[in-house]
Amino acid sequence: MQRMAAEGRGPVRYGPPAPQPGLPVLPELLAVLAAAAGRAAPEPPGGGEAVREAACRYWGRRGLATAPEYVAAGPGAPGLLLALLGAYGGDVMLPRPCPAWWTPQVRLLGRRAYHVPTPAECGGIPDPYALLETVRRVRAEGGDPRILLLSVADDPTATVPPPEMLHEACEAAESAGLFVVSDESWRDTVHRPHDTLVLSPAEMLPDRAAVLVDLSGSLLPAGWPAAVVRFPDTPRGTWLRARTLDVLTATGAMVAGPVAGAAAHALDEPDAVAGRAYAAAALHGVVAAEAHRRLLAAGALARPPQAGRHLYADLTPLRSGLARQGVGDAMELEDWLGGRLGAPTPGGQRFADELGALRVRLSTGPLLGATPEERLAALTARDPLALPHVRDSLELLGSVLTGLA
Repeated sequence: MQRMAAEGRGPVRYGPPAPQPGLPVLPELLAVLAAAAGRAAPEPPGGGEAVREAACRYWGRRGLATAPEYVAAGPGAPGLLLALLGAYGGDVMLPRPCPAWWTPQVRLLGRRAYHVPTPAECGGIPDPYALLETVRRVRAEGGDPRILLLSVADDPTATVPPPEMLHEACEAAESAGLFVVSDESWRDTVHRPHDTLVLSPAEMLPDRAAVLVDLSGSLLPAGWPAAVVRFPDTPRGTWLRARTLDVLTATGAMVAGPVAGAAAHALDEPDAVAGRAYAAAALHGVVAAEAHRRLLAAGALARPPQAGRHLYADLTPLRSGLARQGVGDAMELEDWLGGRLGAPTPGGQRFADELGALRVRLSTGPLLGATPEERLAALTARDPLALPHVRDSLELLGSVLTGLA
């Protein structure tokens, strides 16, 4: 996470991992994995019938009727997205900022990534007018944009696009002839699911949208890589799935057998799995809201966090105080703030944001405690903010920022 230029290290290998829940593995999932540990047969490319049918039931509960022949599974979202992008072809439009791992996927394939500013209200989607203008300009300059990659519950900004804004972005994508890939890995980490409506582009563009879900976003531990993708129920969707399976086969990107069993179990969302996901999302929401309050009190800016285990802070109003500390850009801010907080605070430059903007992603996981026992205590506490270790972590954040005023 530190500055890489001096050691000649690139931003991909040492880039920031996705924020993790920091909670012990759910015993029920551990039992399912252990029961399948003796399985020697590998999963077929794209996943076996059990995990694909479980994915269909998962999407069906979210209003997206799906058939197994339009689903593929892979060992994590990065490998699955890489296969899909490789299968479809063309350049890719992305919002700015966007998850740290998206842009490297595009460039690894030798394609061009074009970033479009997000609306003021949220992240995860491009401003529709900026998208249309950027596509027009890129094509006039000889580019070949074919895909729009977006997120309905965003890393890094922790926001959920309002339905009307998502609809406008989808309309713009359709007008520009773009195929939409919707990363919905964080949709089940919404802090207040009864108050926040999450829609999928697949509901608005059923023939022109694929849905990607990384199960480590909310249902599986990070060390058990598994992801699923839903293709459109069209001849084009059949063709794209077949091409994606070709890439998965050629690269050997198959889900491990025991993990596939755990993934199928998690996708069915039994009470223990759904309860843990709901409780973890609520916990991170409470801590993120308090961290957000302290950020604003110190003079920083941030959109109110709605999903995930993080928030995206803009410390530009504190630029003069940071300058006294020798901090002048996002990379220097990443080093300085991470050192003061004792936790990774990746700068905005890692998310395709401007280097000169003093923005960082702050994860809520480290605020829950230093040990599994402390984090589990936060999960089960009636008021996690009253726990000494949580309170101390938040007070450290507030004091570091207040000292810059």
